[in-house]
This record gives sequence, C-alpha cells and structure tokens, in this order.
Amino acid sequence: MAATTMLSLIAQPGKTTPQPFGVLATALALPSSSSNSVNIEWVHTLPEGADAVQLVLDGKITLGPIEAQHALANAFAPEGIFGSDKDESAQITALLLSLPPHPPVLPTALSLLSALERRLTLRTYLVGQTPTVADYAVWGHLRANPIALGVLAKPGVPHTARWYAHLTNLDPCQTAVSTIFQQAKVKAPSANKADDKKEDGANATFELGLPNVVKRHVITRFPPEPSGYLHIGHAKAAILNQYFARMYEGRFLIRFDDTNPSKEKAEFEESIIEDLALLGVKADATSYTSDYFDVLQRYCVQIIKQGNAYADDTEQEKSSPIPKQMRDQRMNGVPSERRDASVEDNLAHFAEMATGSEEGRRWCIRAKISVDDPNKAMRDPVIYRCNLLPHHRTGTKNKMYPTYDFCCPIVDSLEGVTHALRTNEYRDRNPQYQWMLTTLGLRRVEVWDFGRLAFVYTLLSKRKLKWFVEEGHVRGWDDPRFATVRGIRRRGMSIEALTQFMLMQGPSQAFTNLEWDVFWSLNKKVIDPIAPRFTALEKKDLVKVKIIGGEGLPTKGPESKSMPKHKKNAEVGEKTTWFDSTIYVEQIDAITFAQDEEITLMDWGNAFVRSIERAGGAPEGKVETIEMELNLSGDFKKTKKKITWLASPSSNDGLQALTKVTLLDYDYLIFKKKMEEDDKFEDWLTPQTEFRTEAFADVNVAGLEKGTIIQFERKGFYIVDKAAKDGGEEGAELILIPDGKVSTVVSKHEAALNAAAAASKPRGGEDKAGKAKKEDKKAKGGEKKQKKVEAATTTTTATRGLPDLAPEEPKESILLSDGKEGFEQKVFTKMFKVPSGTRSEWLTDCFLGVCLDGEDGVDAPATTKMFAVKPVYQQ
Repeated sequence: MAATTMLSLIAQPGKTTPQPFGVLATALALPSSSSNSVNIEWVHTLPEGADAVQLVLDGKITLGPIEAQHALANAFAPEGIFGSDKDESAQITALLLSLPPHPPVLPTALSLLSALERRLTLRTYLVGQTPTVADYAVWGHLRANPIALGVLAKPGVPHTARWYAHLTNLDPCQTAVSTIFQQAKVKAPSANKADDKKEDGANATFELGLPNVVKRHVITRFPPEPSGYLHIGHAKAAILNQYFARMYEGRFLIRFDDTNPSKEKAEFEESIIEDLALLGVKADATSYTSDYFDVLQRYCVQIIKQGNAYADDTEQEKSSPIPKQMRDQRMNGVPSERRDASVEDNLAHFAEMATGSEEGRRWCIRAKISVDDPNKAMRDPVIYRCNLLPHHRTGTKNKMYPTYDFCCPIVDSLEGVTHALRTNEYRDRNPQYQWMLTTLGLRRVEVWDFGRLAFVYTLLSKRKLKWFVEEGHVRGWDDPRFATVRGIRRRGMSIEALTQFMLMQGPSQAFTNLEWDVFWSLNKKVIDPIAPRFTALEKKDLVKVKIIGGEGLPTKGPESKSMPKHKKNAEVGEKTTWFDSTIYVEQIDAITFAQDEEITLMDWGNAFVRSIERAGGAPEGKVETIEMELNLSGDFKKTKKKITWLASPSSNDGLQALTKVTLLDYDYLIFKKKMEEDDKFEDWLTPQTEFRTEAFADVNVAGLEKGTIIQFERKGFYIVDKAAKDGGEEGAELILIPDGKVSTVVSKHEAALNAAAAASKPRGGEDKAGKAKKEDKKAKGGEKKQKKVEAATTTTTATRGLPDLAPEEPKESILLSDGKEGFEQKVFTKMFKVPSGTRSEWLTDCFLGVCLDGEDGVDAPATTKMFAVKPVYQQ
C-alpha cells in the first residue's frame, strides 16, 4: 500500500443521498501508519454517480459508498477488515450488496432489520469475532436511515439494537459522526473565488478566503495581551492568522498589546512566546504596542486638536477602570458636561495626565464620536487613561496609557497589516476601528471576523481563570483542569492534534459552543499509533494469584522477556515483562471469575481458574486469593475475559519491587454545560474536581520522563505528570487523557446528580396516584378497541390459536444459531413459540394490533394501498 489512497467525501450531499458515515468509519478503523494510511478530504462536488464518495486507490477511481468500502476491504484485507478467510470475505461481500438503496422506505427497512435480527441473535459482530467492513457499512446505512432508526428505538429488534449501540460507541463510528456533523456546517465556496488561492487539505472552510486580497502582500497579526496564559481560543486566533498569511504568501506578525500595567507581567509574555512556539506559530516579526507609546501620544494630541476628542473628569469609581457615572451616561445616551470643552483646555488636561499628578489622574481622554449611537461602542469611548503602576518593559517612564480601542487600529495601520482577524465578539467595535483610522488619516485595514471558540463546562475568561488561581481551586495557570494551552498540554493533548482541530474549525463566523468529544477523539487518533503500552493495577484490594501448574510456569523464580511496547508498531521499541508463579490481578476482575473458567492473561496466555478464596467464605465477599493453572496452548479468541496482571521482578520484595504510581483524573471546574449571561459561575462550582487512585505499574514505568504519553492497557491513555525518579516514595503521577468517549468527557458531578435524581423517583418515574390514573385511563380507552379486536379475531384465532401466557419459570428450549438453520443450542427461557400463519392473516392482525407471528418481508395485498406512499425525500 505504498501508493497514496485518497478518499473524497461530501458531508452534506442532499436529501436523496446518504451521508457517508459507513465509509468514513471504515477508513478511520484502518491502521494509521504512514505506509498504508488513507488520506481524507472534504469536498462539495463529486462526479455523477459518486453518491458523496470517491476513492482513488492505486490510481483507480471508485465511485459510491458500497463500492468504495469493498475496494478498501480488498486493499486492506491483511488488516482483518475483510474477515479472516475466504468464507468470511464472501459473507461480507454479500452483506454489502444486500444493503437497499437510498432514500429509505419502510418495507425495505423492515426487511433489512429483520434479517439483521436473525443474524445477530447469537453474534457480537456480523461476520467473525472483530468488526469488519460489513459492520461499519451496515451501521453507516442505518445511521443515515431515519426510518430504520425509528424502528431501532422500539423494542422489536433487541439484538440489532444492542449491536448498533455497540458499534456507535466504537471510536471510528464516534469520530465519523462528529466529523461529518462538523464538516456539514461548512458552506460551499462561492463561484467567483480567486483561482490562484493556495489550497490546503486542512479544511474546506478556508476556501472562503479573505476579502480584497493581493497575493504576496497580505499581512496578518496576532496581538495577545500579556495578562494571562494563552487558552485554546487564543490558539485558534494565532493559528488562523498564521494560516492565512502563509496561504497568500504574505507575512505574519505577533504584537504584544502591553498597554495595561495593572494586569500585565513579564511572566505572561514569556509563557505566550513559549506556547506559540509549541503550537508551531512562528512570526516573521515580533513587536510591542509599548514601542509606539510616543507615536500614540502624538496621535492623541492630533485628534484633540481636530476637535474629535476631549478630556473628561466624570466622577470615577475605584473598583472599575471606567467611571460608573460615565458608564451610566453612555448607556443612557447622556452627553458629558465636558464634551464641548475647548481644545486648549483638553490639551492642558492631557499634558497634566502625562505627569501622573493627583489632578491629572482625575482625567481621561474620550473620542468624540457620538452620544446616542445605537451601537454603544460608538458612544465616546475612552482612549487614554492614567496608571501609575510600573510597566514591565518601560518602567515608570509613562504615567498614562492608550486603550486597546485607540492603539490597535493605529498600530495595525502603521505596521502594514492588511487584514485584522479577530473574533466576532468585537464586531460592534468594527465601526469604531475604522473611525479611528479615517479620523487620523491613516491607511485602511480590512477587519475580518471569525467565530469565537467555546466549549461546554468551560470558562475561558482571563478574569475568571485568575479567580480560580487566586482562590486556590487550581494549582496554577497550567492546571490540567484549565483550557489554557499549557493546561490541555499537561492533560495530554498533542500539538499535532490541537493544530489539526483548530484548522478543522476553520474561519467560520458562527459562534461555536463545542463538545469536548471531537477534540479528544482527534487527539487519540494521533497518539494511539505511537503510545507505548504498559500495565497498572489499582492498589486497593489487589488479589494475589498463585500459578499452580501448566506448561510455561517459571520454576526458578521470576523470569523476564523482552516484548514490543506496541503490538502494531515495532518502531515504538521493546519493554521488559516479568513472569512468575505469583502474580497479581485487580479485584474488579477477580470477582467475575468462575470456578474452572478459562481466561486470558494478556501477553502471557490462557489459564484455568482452579480455586477462589473469598473473605469470610461468603459467595459475594471480596476475593482474597486465587489459584490458576496455565494453558498457554489455549485459544485466546475463545475466552471472554482478557485480564491485565503483574508479576514482581523480585520474589522477596513482592509488590514493593513494582513502580508506585498515582493515577489522576479530573472533572470540569463548573457543572453547568452552558453559562448564560446572568449566571454567576461561583454558583456552579464542582465540589470535587480531582480524583487520585493509588496503583502499581510494571517496572518499565519507572524510567519514563515527564510528558511521556503512554497507554495503560484496559485503563486508557495517560501522560506522565511527575516522573518516578522525582516522586520519591510516592512514585510517579500520571494524568488520564480523555479519549472522546462519553465516560471521559461527561461532567462527573452532573452525571452523579442526574443519577441520584433518577434513583429518588418512584419506580416507573411517577407516583402511585399518577400511575393508577394513567392505567385507569388506558383501560377505559382500550375497552372499545378490545371489543373490535375480539370480534375481528374470532375466525383467525380459531384456525391459528393465540399463544398461551408466558411460563412463570424458565423452560428448556432449543434454538438454532442462524434462525431457521444452524447448530442447536439448548437454552432456558420464558419465551414461547407463536404459530405462523399466512401473510394476509399477518397483515389483518397487524391492522388490528394483534401481530401474531412477526414474519418479515411481507408483500402488501393487491386490494390495499399499503406502503404505496411517496417518500418525503422525493416530495
């Protein structure tokens, strides 16, 4: 598979074509090594007959989702996606070809679901023991089929519903759904876009482009304020600005907006520089607004002399940088008493402000734009104010500083910026931005908005993040509970995935309040192929296992063996695995073992559980010790339980010879999903946000450096936050990396509250009085219907017979593995057989609500118009 494989998809193809859930899930399920990966691109048009999917494989073009999946299955057959042998491959092909066309109709949907129900009665997957292209293709077909989804939501097809829910929770399917929904928001480019625009596969939204572009003359900038650490919202702004500059072969600038000594520190500036370097954001030039303080002061004098600014000493409130009375006047459209002061008086007050005297500190300078403009950003904004605190770069030289509203457009124009990209929360300030440039006679700058990035359960405001730091709710700006760049890096987000995610969002102007699942799913896709695998067991109630026999049992003490750190990527390296006659397993696994059950000890082989000793001899007591017998020749594919375990490298030291670790997991700092404007975040603080679990890990973990990303098998991905060599007696500390699954991104506290609320409700979700009232109404309403049913079924029940009541105790029954054929399997069940009838009888009974035999694929009688309905998709 050395040749490039390109999969082109349309996320929103239209009503008559299904979204490509199945083919995308298939591609995502394939190994991601560089030698045989599938490149995925999102487009808005494809050749006729493509049905939203085009695959280019070894130079051959394949159109259509089923055809593309079959081609992928053939090409990647060695990976197991096409079954384990020719028979399974033939079954997969048959299943692919059996999928009905789109748009869906009720009869074909019912027929498909009935066939799936029969096949999945005794199967986990459609073919074989692992997911294949058949599973992803059929799942994708159902996911895009609203009629089938409606039937799945009802209790008629439990085995298919179980299989569908399982597939939906698999990583390839979760990522496929979230990615398609995200890409579906992307608008198609306009027909008159520039032909010479530099293309990139990062995301189709960049095809929208910037206005009024001259290639190789575009200059963008990222102007962070050094008053806190960069968060992911800043990361998006930085990456977008750099992306457009490179896209048009222009220049990208970084300028620190250091105009407020009350908030800014050199520490923050240094952290921003480091974080931008981590993100791969590299400027062609770096500057500071403080470099222009003298120039800005001259422009302020100019605007005062023009009569377009005035000095104001409206009573100020100490707790706010803007006078309360002034704020009230602006909101109510009331002019300041100083608005019509003479130019001479205004210049005199401005000069006094520059000295920092007590008199000067009473005044500020306001732009004279409007008193009652509907856009309140245009109501005489403050452009200069006093501040005696030392500046981290200029010291005590300056006693007054320009505001962002004043200096930003001026310095943008002076530095040659052609396009000022900023979030649309500043949109009301865009007219103010242009007013400053026009009034001062400066070169115009294009302002281009993009949507502000936000996440559920997450605060990004620097003021609020600072509160958490100062109140001791977190340990610093790099706390893994923060959505700062350093926080999410410490939580395990790779820079590659972070950059991909930001480019995937694109420059859309829509405000997005995103879930975290897509974010972390993308990260897992990056780290999974390269993260070494190790083992860790929770310390609490650890169970000692004695291996009492079997071929392969170490007889002369612990033995070691070199094994790959990653079973699918030999380049990750090797690790040392220890084997001994005494091993340890977790209590949560031990309590599930049954006498003489065969299990698989991962990386060793199968073993029989020969004895289990529980505390106090109670059947439900904690397991204290277990004896096992090795059966290394056993087939691991036939065991239901694959267990992680540890052996000590020293028989004398036991557990103490293993690596002590603490596993950390976190909850969100707030438990309200979306904060409203009037909400106080202090009212929604999560009581417990850090969870620590003591554990033992294998000896290889002792040598891991801080920042190393690994996987503890059957637990998840972790990042080393404190190396074992630095942890002393407490050992290493590792932080769980969310992988996008619901269990890792849900608000733990909110989930607990919901569970408690559900548990407190009476059974059935309603009290006895409400339930009785509902049942009484149902009984009365059903009397008439029952009479009709009884009358209509007199003849049919005489010939066919209604089934008896279900037995109170389970009875022995024989089921066939494939519905009407296959091997026999003895089961005990309360279910009963229902006599079959003719199709016309089935239809009659279904019209009456009786439905006796549940036969599928029923043809409509010629005398009826049943099913003869024009699909809504074709109307």
